[in-house]
Amino acid sequence: MKLLHVDSSIFGDHSASRELSAAIVATLTKTDPSSEVTYYDLAAEPAGHLTLGEFMAFGGSQPQDEATKLDTERNAKMLDDFLAADAIVIGAPMYNFSLPSQLKAWLDRLGVAGKTFRYTENGVEGLVKGKRVIIASSRGGFYSEGHPTAFLDHQESYLKGMFCFVGITDITIIRAEGLGISPESRKTALEAAVAEVKKLAA
Repeated sequence: MKLLHVDSSIFGDHSASRELSAAIVATLTKTDPSSEVTYYDLAAEPAGHLTLGEFMAFGGSQPQDEATKLDTERNAKMLDDFLAADAIVIGAPMYNFSLPSQLKAWLDRLGVAGKTFRYTENGVEGLVKGKRVIIASSRGGFYSEGHPTAFLDHQESYLKGMFCFVGITDITIIRAEGLGISPESRKTALEAAVAEVKKLAA
């Protein structure tokens, strides 16, 4: 199995999403010791905001300067690693009701017409099939279904929408929320999330 592991939290060793994504990868590689893992730390090595030159290169235009050429080569590798993976594990904390901008920038390199989706007379067709996505979601408050602030979730909803758009339907979310309420709430949420991680091997 080829496994793509992506982290995006800016909090390093104090990050709940990093703790959970690492636990997910450990569980999956224990189940399949032959797994090949490719790792991206988007906080340590951010892709940056998508530029016009990079966007035009998606359609086949040649980069006009050295910096854009290097960015285009990096973008191609990001897309190739995504397309080559059988499973993608994403550490995705909620920042201000949405994704870290570092994670959004990575996703901007995956939404490429003709590569991961295409427009047809019958609407959009996702071209990425047969992959599994597992999202390690962390939140300071409570935003899951049934909570009064659920309407503010533009984190998990965005990720699910994005991956469904490109054709991936096997999406699992391991969630730890209420982490900022109290130390006890954080401990309880992480323990519950880790218990869910262990079920992945079942």
